Amino acid sequence: MEAINLQPIKRSTLTVKEVAEYLGISSDMVYILCREKRIAHFRIGSRILFKKEAIDNWIEKQMIEGLENE
Repeated sequence: MEAINLQPIKRSTLTVKEVAEYLGISSDMVYILCREKRIAHFRIGSRILFKKEAIDNWIEKQMIEGLENE
């Protein structure tokens, strides 16, 4: 019988707390951004999750908008 080689699953999602730490802001601010639909997120039940790639894209967009408004 051949052994099944299971690789650990690497998460591609972040929690509110992880996004707050990643952005250097408070969890409360992340909740505000979600409530105002200013940051890409999705829900599974009552949990709010974020794709890391979407957060990185959001950061780039904020930087571009910031440069345009100077």
